[in-house]
Amino acid sequence: MKAIADVCIVPIGVGVSVSEYVVVCEKTFREAGLDPRLHAYGTNVEGEWDEVMDAVRRCHERIHEMGAPRVSTSIRIGTRTDRDQTMQDKIDSVTSKIDD
Repeated sequence: MKAIADVCIVPIGVGVSVSEYVVVCEKTFREAGLDPRLHAYGTNVEGEWDEVMDAVRRCHERIHEMGAPRVSTSIRIGTRTDRDQTMQDKIDSVTSKIDD
């Protein structure tokens, strides 16, 4: 089943800056063959359900390997069975209505 997820992975106990951890997760999503789209407070990612969830698990593992004692993740996931839809399809649907 294809999923579009909004993922926010936060290492805890590592100080104020978390950009090096974000980089690791972005690379993890790409290595999994997913198409991550970074935004100011997380990442949108689309792919098969199991591939997305496995990549999130791998992000946790890698962040712990970097020394973070805790990792907290918030995820919103959408799925559809009536048709295929990409992240870009969703964006295009809204932006086309803004210009009307």
